[in-house]
Amino acid sequence: MLDLMHIAKTEASGGDLKGLFTELYQKSDIRPNGFPDAIVWQGGNHDNTINPITHSLTDAFALIGTVAAIDILGLPFYAVPMWSQIRHDLKLEPLSWFGSMPVTSIKWSTAGDAYVNDGNGNKVVVMGKSGNAPLRTQAGVYCNVRPYGPITVVRCMPCLPYSQDKQKFTVSKDTGIIHSEMNTPGVQMAYAARLFLQMVNDTGKLGRVAFKPTQAMEDGINAGLLTWMLEGTKFSSGRKWAVNAYTEHKENIDKIISLLPSDFKAGMENWTGQVEQHIADTNYGLMLWDLIDKNDCIILATDLDGDRLTDLLADVSDPLRAFGQKVLDTVGQKSNMQQLWKEMGYVTGNGRDMTSVMHRMDGPPIHEQTLGSADAMLLRLLDGDESMGGTKQPYDPRIHFVLIRDAYLDANPGNTKLAQWLNYILEQFDNIYSPDRPGFIDGYKKLKNTITPWGK
Repeated sequence: MLDLMHIAKTEASGGDLKGLFTELYQKSDIRPNGFPDAIVWQGGNHDNTINPITHSLTDAFALIGTVAAIDILGLPFYAVPMWSQIRHDLKLEPLSWFGSMPVTSIKWSTAGDAYVNDGNGNKVVVMGKSGNAPLRTQAGVYCNVRPYGPITVVRCMPCLPYSQDKQKFTVSKDTGIIHSEMNTPGVQMAYAARLFLQMVNDTGKLGRVAFKPTQAMEDGINAGLLTWMLEGTKFSSGRKWAVNAYTEHKENIDKIISLLPSDFKAGMENWTGQVEQHIADTNYGLMLWDLIDKNDCIILATDLDGDRLTDLLADVSDPLRAFGQKVLDTVGQKSNMQQLWKEMGYVTGNGRDMTSVMHRMDGPPIHEQTLGSADAMLLRLLDGDESMGGTKQPYDPRIHFVLIRDAYLDANPGNTKLAQWLNYILEQFDNIYSPDRPGFIDGYKKLKNTITPWGK
């Protein structure tokens, strides 16, 4: 078995993680496109029966949780170092390594304000913060797709109405006006809009658009691109923007269209479905109604509004259940709202099981997940009391196995043997982690003793 505590202590103390993993894994023959000197390891059983995926080795439980899971499973994998210190030391180049790997990948989002060593004995905030934005740019990501219950949000990336370049961000000392360079790449937005329309066509779900074409110039361009794409298709719209954004911004939009492949709209003349054109703010309320009414829909949004929409979607089920319990208590019913929620057919929990898939302009997708409090939980593990005297539950590594399952199924479509095995793994995990969740190290040992690795 692996000494997971040693790995965690090595990271926490700023030790030699690179040397540790060089001893643990083999050097891989595969290299990211354009980076022949990149550090890439491999492990698991490479038996040529399934396509491997790439793991990012980031921070805290995203690091040791991944290392534990891949050790338990034994599936063939590649691994790219992406923890805070190595990202900082190599000026974010590991983001390009990972983003250029030509296989389906898993990326974790962890603390964006981590402190690292600056090489001169000082502590500084890690370059690039969490690395999310530069990774998306360097990997050619144009959107991510987040399904949760009846709602799927297609979120264009980066498509931010503010700059991520500090050198271009200024505040006028005379007027106090904040200036930043807009960052909404039209080509990415075109691809995201096309994926959105394709999903509406393929699934038959209602399409909703969350833009602000009347208030934001970049959303005027986005709305115009979508309007251009809808022309000549069989889509219908009940709610339409007051102004034809393509006509209004035609000169600028045509510049973007000229950069797209000549066959970009090929086949779209037969696409059909319902696409409602909303103002972004409206979608917050509409999404709540769609969730309550169990109305299957797909929402297209920019990065900024898409982030808020998915945050609301992840968080809102808990307060809805709490309000439902208050109503039940007020009218004197003894029913439990948590149980009723399931009986009424609702499947959303608290957002921790919301998956996310980033699509790249070139290459397979990247499955991603956020571990918001992973650093705090790791400190509790290192301090020797995961439960904080019984007030906290130990870390739940289930999300690692769920995300790994999703990525391998994506990379190996139609492989029923693999799908059945991965479902079996989740069953074994749930048997061990319920009703009482074991500590992280104890849980790892129980899983190792229960699960036979792939190919063994």
